[in-house]
Amino acid sequence: MRIISGIARGRRLKSIRGSGTRPTTDRVKEALFNILGQSVIETDVLDLFAGFGSLGLEALSRGANSAVFVEKNYRNVNVINDNIKLCGFEELADVVKKDVFTYLRETGSDFDVIFMDPPYHKKLANKAVGLIVAGRIIREQGLIVIEHHPGEEIITPEELDLITNREYGKSGITILKK
Repeated sequence: MRIISGIARGRRLKSIRGSGTRPTTDRVKEALFNILGQSVIETDVLDLFAGFGSLGLEALSRGANSAVFVEKNYRNVNVINDNIKLCGFEELADVVKKDVFTYLRETGSDFDVIFMDPPYHKKLANKAVGLIVAGRIIREQGLIVIEHHPGEEIITPEELDLITNREYGKSGITILKK
């Protein structure tokens, strides 16, 4: 697992083997950021179900202004903090150790790009998208990027538009826009 492009390009990120966390593969991450192109530059990013922080860190490397990482597993939170330091993004990143749904209900912040990579087969993505829309957590023209099992149906709320839905082997990517 590494940073693919930008100012931290080539940095190998830490992870924990056997942690039950399924990090985004470099192949999927590269395809995803090729789709996003320049749209992460000068944005405020939220990385939900952050795992080891790969998506938010890639966005920071490519020019995002800030990133908030939300992860409830304390071991993963420690790895995210290590990865932030490894990339030199301490001034740009905040890590919140909290359940994603609690965070979404409580936050007063809003974001330009929201990444989420919930555990597969638990059908958590649609619930999270609903809370994001209801809580006005995504800004106008903002993007919600969901990594999910290819068989999982992501429902597009009427407040959002479906930009793309693609499959990459055992992963699906859905991008919604406000």
